[in-house]
Amino acid sequence: MRNLYLLSFLLFALGHPSVSIAQVKALHFGKVVDGQGKVITNAVVLVDADRIIKVGPEKDVTIPANAETIDLKAYTAIPGLIDAHTHMSFYWDKTPGTNPWGQLGTLGSGVTLFLAQENARKTLETGVTTVRDLGSFDNIDISLRDLINRGAMPGPRMFVAANGLHITSTPYKVGSIPDAGQCDGVEGVQRAARQQLAAGADWIKMYGSTGSDKDVTGFQTFSYEEMKAAADVAHYAGKRIAIHSYGPDGARDAVRAGTNTVEHAIDMDDATLATMARKGIIYVPTVEHNRYYIAHKDEYGYDAKVVAGLNQYVEKNFATLKRAVKANVKIAMGSDAVFTGFGENTRELEWFVKAGMTPAQALRTATTTGAEMLGMEKELGAIAPGYFADLVAVEGDPLKNITVVINHVKWVMKGGKVAVDHTPQAAAKTH
Repeated sequence: MRNLYLLSFLLFALGHPSVSIAQVKALHFGKVVDGQGKVITNAVVLVDADRIIKVGPEKDVTIPANAETIDLKAYTAIPGLIDAHTHMSFYWDKTPGTNPWGQLGTLGSGVTLFLAQENARKTLETGVTTVRDLGSFDNIDISLRDLINRGAMPGPRMFVAANGLHITSTPYKVGSIPDAGQCDGVEGVQRAARQQLAAGADWIKMYGSTGSDKDVTGFQTFSYEEMKAAADVAHYAGKRIAIHSYGPDGARDAVRAGTNTVEHAIDMDDATLATMARKGIIYVPTVEHNRYYIAHKDEYGYDAKVVAGLNQYVEKNFATLKRAVKANVKIAMGSDAVFTGFGENTRELEWFVKAGMTPAQALRTATTTGAEMLGMEKELGAIAPGYFADLVAVEGDPLKNITVVINHVKWVMKGGKVAVDHTPQAAAKTH
């Protein structure tokens, strides 16, 4: 009898828009940049539960009588941003006498999982509501993703890669146990890739070259055949693969092998860029990542020689980005955020404008292109009916000045829930 009553009520509610189990939110903005090429002034966005149900000029939108109204008329709305490359579980507690890389992995998985909430919170503060997290350990990224999805932890929507695949390297301590991402040869790569997917990874991450931290070498590690084996495992399972390569050789073979994205690479030749453009392979340059290391050199203990090497890499990285823009390669915003880099997730956008993009094109790298990369182009990256209610309110015009997105985020909604509120109204409520 009770189930029949619930069914009757649901049918009644479906036929009567004024009846809603979850209260509709009516968001009023001065402008909406919808991510699909339109700018709507004096706009209203209606949100029901975690989805957008209506977007349009205020005069054209009928607001339900019981809706919760949120006044954001002083701001411009943009879609929730997507960071294509993070390492959310890389947390440093700043204990005196430690440095980030030296402490990594020493706090224990449970402690790290708990503390990494700070990285997740700082990411939301930048307007990033979705991330692709490319490499963790002990499946901490999977746990972060699942806790955020359960609502047990604040943070961006996460698509994760678990352990990145990497070759055996030396030296190893006698008796040490190789981590789950270590693999060699086609069979070894297949096994490790399948294990990551079985553990719950959404993506395969492969380290196709040397290069990370202060190491800016880019020597290819995995062969073309090994890269293709990893790509095939991912694609057969309906998943995608990201291949890290600091240098051009690993990037070239990654593209040949069918990677979905290339991370970091410098000095890619014209043929590789042309193939990427033709096949829709996305480049995630992460230029800002090494500038971040330079700015935070004291935290990491980097000397002048290391800084010089990082500066040289940034120059080549930026030069490659400019060539990729001219070659019409699809580009996604990725911060490669680690440790104290969270909260700086969107600074890459400024490099894109310097490389020749308009602010609108730069914004697309963090919205529509990021959504396409994830295979979520019908649900993320736009402010439109049926999409997730991921919205960011910024002060200023992001289509004239991209730094508005970087420096002036005032309010963030993720999945229909307000995650960040730095508006004067919110400040007034706390006093």
